[in-house]
Amino acid sequence: MKTTGALLFAAGLLLSAPAHAVVLDLSTMTCKQFVEGSQDEIKMVLTWMDGWYKGDSDEAIIDTDVFVENAKKFGTFCGKNPTVSIVTAAERILGK
Repeated sequence: MKTTGALLFAAGLLLSAPAHAVVLDLSTMTCKQFVEGSQDEIKMVLTWMDGWYKGDSDEAIIDTDVFVENAKKFGTFCGKNPTVSIVTAAERILGK
């Protein structure tokens, strides 16, 4: 029974994956590329940013109010600074 559940879970993950995979090199992505990305790409970057800058020491909690506020700050900063890398933008916004 556990094997069937695991297989169904894995199949669900595969079926929910994007139709064509995209490789995002966040170390070279600019704010312009971020702002012009698809909704899925923007969500992935914001989620990465939230987890990356929390580090290993923080609890595994997503505070949606803080997440949304940081996303707004990030979008505003990137809109005004299209040539800046998203890593630099995240460091400036999150203070790391």
